[in-house]
Amino acid sequence: MTALAGVVLGRVYAGGLLSWLVIGAAAGSVLVSVAARRLPSWLVAPVSIAAMAGWTLVSLRLAATQAALPGSLLEVTADAARNAIPRLLTALIPVEPTPDTVLVPVVATWLAGLTGSEVALRAGRVLLGYLPAAGLYVAALYVVGPNAEPAVGATLVFVAVAAVGLAASSATAPTGGDPTSELPSRVRAAVRLRLAGGAALGVALVVGLVAALGPVVADQVDGRPVDPRRYVEPPQVQTLDENPLIRISGWALHPEQKLLDVSTEGASTEGVSTEGVSTEGASTEGAATGATRIRLAVLSDYDGVTWRVGATYRNAGRILPAGAVARDSTVTTVRQQITVAELSGRLLPAVATPREVSGARVAYDPASGTLIRPEGLTPGLRYAVTSAAERPDENLLPTANVPAGEEVARVLRVADGAPDPMRRLAAQLAEENGAPFARASAIEQFLAEHYRVVADAPSGHAYPNLGFFLFGPRGGGGQEGTSEQFAAAFAVLGRLSGLPTRVVVGFRTTGQGPVLAGDASAWPEVLFDGLGWVPFNPLPQPDDEPRPVEEDFREKPEDPPPSEAPAPTVEPSASPEPVAAPGGPSGGGGVSTPVLVAGGSGGLLLVLGAVLFALVAMRRSLTRARLGRGDPGQRIAGAWREVTDALRLAGRPVGGDLAATEVAEQARQALLAARRERSGAPADSAGGGDGPVPVVDELAGLLNQVAFAPGTATADQAERAGAVATAYVAGLRAARPWWRRLLWSVHPGPLRRR
Repeated sequence: MTALAGVVLGRVYAGGLLSWLVIGAAAGSVLVSVAARRLPSWLVAPVSIAAMAGWTLVSLRLAATQAALPGSLLEVTADAARNAIPRLLTALIPVEPTPDTVLVPVVATWLAGLTGSEVALRAGRVLLGYLPAAGLYVAALYVVGPNAEPAVGATLVFVAVAAVGLAASSATAPTGGDPTSELPSRVRAAVRLRLAGGAALGVALVVGLVAALGPVVADQVDGRPVDPRRYVEPPQVQTLDENPLIRISGWALHPEQKLLDVSTEGASTEGVSTEGVSTEGASTEGAATGATRIRLAVLSDYDGVTWRVGATYRNAGRILPAGAVARDSTVTTVRQQITVAELSGRLLPAVATPREVSGARVAYDPASGTLIRPEGLTPGLRYAVTSAAERPDENLLPTANVPAGEEVARVLRVADGAPDPMRRLAAQLAEENGAPFARASAIEQFLAEHYRVVADAPSGHAYPNLGFFLFGPRGGGGQEGTSEQFAAAFAVLGRLSGLPTRVVVGFRTTGQGPVLAGDASAWPEVLFDGLGWVPFNPLPQPDDEPRPVEEDFREKPEDPPPSEAPAPTVEPSASPEPVAAPGGPSGGGGVSTPVLVAGGSGGLLLVLGAVLFALVAMRRSLTRARLGRGDPGQRIAGAWREVTDALRLAGRPVGGDLAATEVAEQARQALLAARRERSGAPADSAGGGDGPVPVVDELAGLLNQVAFAPGTATADQAERAGAVATAYVAGLRAARPWWRRLLWSVHPGPLRRR
């Protein structure tokens, strides 16, 4: 039954390693208990824990070897112990079996098997022994959530195995005669009547629960399970990485800074990337010069001030999930060895779109196809990445359309506050070019023919910055900038004309040798139906002299007739006007939800720990309320309840017919008896050691004062009552055995008694 939890959980893992490791943990834990059933009970747990440690180390080594993770077994184990739970709940599905994603399932399975087998073998309570396995199975279903098909087959097998176990245990149980046969007839009749009444009450209770909970459970059969991953914050990028576009100007000022070393193998340079598209649809400079685009970040969200990544990164293994390939594109496999030099941050460079990464632990965003290293980049980091580079069929671009609707609203959204000249420029370029590709090419050509690239241009791509770049005076710093302004201006003008656009930051390189800061660049991309994201190159050629913007742009719109509103005309093939994405940009500035470690861990011990923590907190809150709230009389009564609850927890409850002074004497005797039991002194000895005996006679007197002279108690007396009660409860608890002291603070009895 415990092993079936691994079968269920393994459905969201890549390959079958996790299932086999969990099955091994289940079998090992039960077999150790069976083999050690003749040993003392206190010796079984240490033996089983030692065996669990051995199997866990074997499991971690197997997972590390399969995932090709570097480092010694000690380093791998320490890293998995620190990060197992958060990485398990933030891992990309299918989850690759790595040390940090197999540690919790293996340990939880072993502990569940140990607990269940000990209860079933030593106590003979088979049904009670099913609880750990059932809890582990439910936890596995919860962790899987809606990310796999319903586990109907495994659940039926689980129930069948449970039924077989109960039947087998019943068949082997010793049988005897009627235990009431030797009792007098009247007593025997009364015992049988009580047994029959208890059985009838139990049946009625079960039927009532089925009637009450049956409809609720039935309604949930077709419901979508809750995904625990939504409660956990995935790895985040740093502020610098959220908008790497602003780093372009800094890199341009230090072009000789070495950022990376790259070695490309296994692909021709022609298929590595598309450097852009010309208006005639032919390949551009990138294909001609053999340049490779190494992508660093994809920025899809723009609020009028900043372009942001807005990606959701999930911890991933060596093999990344393959996304959908555009139907009219060809794919070339590109393999690269990349060594980090002076590049900082968490963003991990790679040719689009990565499919396999080795040598570094990564997190992946499938929507943008970009990578981060959650621990951050360090000089000397070396990793290998295999990418599937897509190249669209350029012959189809002139007739291709662009998608519209909610699915692309994010990349169509135009932030409020766009300057009127920018809107008029977009409208002018759109009305002269109806087809989406013609519009994109017109924007690309306009920027390349009218603006100049300068390395020392200030950073910035907010609306005012772009307005100055597009329309500022040529002699005063306007109409010139870095690739930051060219790419951002293209993307905004494209959205204003109805094109889904985004900005990409990366490096243009030959694919071999060092990558310098001067190779850093930004470029825009446009999404076309059936072709995917197509990059454009709005940068001018090095030797071209830009024309004045005023030659080709009408600064003031012509006055329309009074009955007409000024609006650009667009051909029927044009896509709809951009719409605002619901909720605005999805940047990483939201408030994080508290991490529900206990509910999502998938381990029985974590759930139990949460319950124990809640009980401790509730008990302490109850004590504080009794001793610190209300008038002095209520606080004295609360102190008395603390004492009577302590006596109940010590197994010496007081009757309701005793006076307060009699209860105080009984409390003193209970403490003495507890100390004698702990020290092993004879029952008739005078003392129990451990110092003076805290007495509650003074508290009994204060209680009588509250009962027979209401309103006369003072705050000082209430403080004294609390101190007496606290001292007595601490003394009585200290006199209990160590295991009873552990249960003292989590016992729910005081919470349910009035």
